[in-house]
Amino acid sequence: MAVPRFSPVVNTMISAAQKAAKRLLRDFGEVENLQVSVKGPSDFVSQADLRAEETLRTELAKGRPDHAFLMEEGGSSGPDEWKFRFVVDPLDGTTNFLHGIPHWAISIGLERRLGKTSEVVAGVIYSPAQDELFVAERGVGAFLNERRLRVSGRREMREALFATGIPFGAVPNKREFTATLGTLMPQVAGIRRAGSAALDLAWVAAGRYDGYWELHLNPWDIAAGILMVREAGGFVTDPDGGDAFSSGDVVAANPALHPKLREAVLAGIAAARS
Repeated sequence: MAVPRFSPVVNTMISAAQKAAKRLLRDFGEVENLQVSVKGPSDFVSQADLRAEETLRTELAKGRPDHAFLMEEGGSSGPDEWKFRFVVDPLDGTTNFLHGIPHWAISIGLERRLGKTSEVVAGVIYSPAQDELFVAERGVGAFLNERRLRVSGRREMREALFATGIPFGAVPNKREFTATLGTLMPQVAGIRRAGSAALDLAWVAAGRYDGYWELHLNPWDIAAGILMVREAGGFVTDPDGGDAFSSGDVVAANPALHPKLREAVLAGIAAARS
């Protein structure tokens, strides 16, 4: 099996994620001792998030000092007229982390500006507790620990396993989720809620899930994962077929099931608004 040849900036992203993971794993082993503050309902920020984000910023800036940042905790920084920007979630799945559940990840996307629009050209999603490193680069492919990824080949809804995120207190329009769930449940083999949007998308790319949908997400939740699915041969749009990255509304699936999942999400949204 040929080892993927990534560009230098992707290797910098991998190295940064691996370095931040070392401290996160130590914190995860002592999670009961973490000092935790509450940002909002079911939305926690810990010392672990902040330390990981600082490590990622330092390591990425060292390798690419001219790139801007959009980070979950630190917000936007760097040049206003950036050509490239790192979109970073230092700990996606914080609630899992704080409850000792080993399903959380570091997510780093690389966004390239194209006039008034932009595109994600590289992504790294690292699950330290499982030692699974997902990497994608535009035109190169998507990989898990150097093994090329492909989305699943299932074509029938009755065989499909989908992932989603259950809205919590601070998330608006929870009726949309409930209506979509009611539409899908009779049609599919199962629906899972694991608690990390980045890993949900990575698992679609790996063929573990046949699709994933969630609304009202942030750019750092999905930047790397969107590219991961596309480079593995899948489709990612918003429910209307538009740009998921800019809207924050994601429907991702293999080519056969994407239109069917999108139709079900649209039906749920319509039912919630009627």
